[in-house]
Amino acid sequence: MTTDEVAAYLRIKERKVYDLVKSGKIPCTRVTGKLLFPKPLIDLWVAAETAGGPGLAAAPRPPIAAGSHDPLLAWALSECGAGIATLFDGSLSGIERYIGREALFCGFHLPPEAESESAPGGAPKLLADAQAAAGATVVIEWAKRVQGLILPAGNPARVRGLAELGERRLKVKLRQPEAGSRMLFDALLGAAGVAPGAVQAADPIARTETDAASAVAEGRADLAFGVESAARRFGLDFLPLADERYDIAIDRRDYFEPPFQKLLAFAAGPRFVDEAARLGGYDVSALGRVVFNG
Repeated sequence: MTTDEVAAYLRIKERKVYDLVKSGKIPCTRVTGKLLFPKPLIDLWVAAETAGGPGLAAAPRPPIAAGSHDPLLAWALSECGAGIATLFDGSLSGIERYIGREALFCGFHLPPEAESESAPGGAPKLLADAQAAAGATVVIEWAKRVQGLILPAGNPARVRGLAELGERRLKVKLRQPEAGSRMLFDALLGAAGVAPGAVQAADPIARTETDAASAVAEGRADLAFGVESAARRFGLDFLPLADERYDIAIDRRDYFEPPFQKLLAFAAGPRFVDEAARLGGYDVSALGRVVFNG
């Protein structure tokens, strides 16, 4: 919306809109010198400012990012100066920590069968509980990523697909059961006709994308399943198998607070875009898009 349109939408004067922009209290963007106001964010802002809304009297959340490990998000948090620590231990673990108010937000990615068909935007079913337990929740897209097999440089075992994992004695570095990558891997194995129990696991489990890739690089596993950026980091081969969306769930009010806004502002800058391209396997063109507003 334009300035006059958002003023009419909010039933306030244009001067008040400019005052809100100047004080940084209303979400907006500048395009060729013109102020524009994305309607989904305006609606989100209005809901967050509503007196008596759910969760407004709750104690502040700790400045911790929980959930699934994403190399690009981990890098951005370390560089943006938002003061947000990380506790990456899988998508399901992150959602539970978020619902328990043990994290500021959680990053997650889940295969379709683990998501609710009834929730708008494909939000995971567990987030429905967050509406009562954790306050009003918004989910935004962080990035689209490529998942696949992480293989030694040159692919000496000549692995060409998942079907071979049930036929050959290849040691696979698996992720923890709570990880979205593990759930997606198991789903893809099933689609390829391979029972998860037929895969030979290389112990112990890998708790992050980096752990999985480093095990392959150091010869402790024949292959792993993970994101393309992890394979590139170690100069490994990569066999793409699936595209996915990595999202962030955050309390509606916390979305507008300085720590998260600092992260989003950093993600809109050239350094972030360059890093996403350098890491590889990312599409950040829709970063920040609201996919669920509970």
